[in-house]
Amino acid sequence: MTPQSAQTGKLVWTDSHCHVQWCEGGADAAIERARAAGVIGMVVVGTDAESSRAAIDLAVRHDDVRATVGLHPHDASKLDEEWPQLLELARAPGVVAIGEAGFDLHYRHSEPDVQEAAFRAQIRLAKELDRALVIHSREAWDDTLRVLADEGPPARTVFHCFTGGPVEATACLDLGAHLSFSGIVSFKGADDVRAAAAVCPLDRLLVETDAPYLAPMPHRGRENEPALVSVVGAALASAGLAVEDVAAATVANAARVLETPPDPGLP
Repeated sequence: MTPQSAQTGKLVWTDSHCHVQWCEGGADAAIERARAAGVIGMVVVGTDAESSRAAIDLAVRHDDVRATVGLHPHDASKLDEEWPQLLELARAPGVVAIGEAGFDLHYRHSEPDVQEAAFRAQIRLAKELDRALVIHSREAWDDTLRVLADEGPPARTVFHCFTGGPVEATACLDLGAHLSFSGIVSFKGADDVRAAAAVCPLDRLLVETDAPYLAPMPHRGRENEPALVSVVGAALASAGLAVEDVAAATVANAARVLETPPDPGLP
């Protein structure tokens, strides 16, 4: 059944990855705008101890919000300092995933070997706690896939803000992972990303804003927020899917993988 609001009859959505703790005007206001736009669930993602703690606070206060705890590759150099805090936070109520973790070899704010150590630690933690793993991979497909093959991916693994093409998508899908598409799928030069979306089965598909970053067209240039996830979903549907099917599948997949609220249209 297509997920629809009982009050409006409009499609509803889940934002599988956002950072509303950083939205201008405050997280609570952004969450309220998302609800008004038909968003029934949001996953607020941590990138270090402070942002993870803020995500947990939002999850505790809002029934439709879930949190992740993680150390972004930019912040991997904090591993020794923050790991004890992250271990404690990962067990907090409302936490459904570890990450975002992985490699970013575009900016290299932390050295690659340090990024790898943090990534391996978070893979192991996700498996130990039976949490989903949220992966950030930028210009680092070989390293990301190498480490995952070595460690073995958790049962629930999400490649967030997927920016590869069909070859990378197939490699990730072969690991059993889910692919989460951001506003990049709407960008003019993102043909490879749209081609990757076209090869992704509906039951492995997720949609996200990555707010406050990567606002989709035609909103590019403004601050992104979860209220725009439907715009991302519509752009994703342009890869050859019905927008109703994208909404239904991504809500169901997020509920299964990230423990967000389920389709309200189901009994």
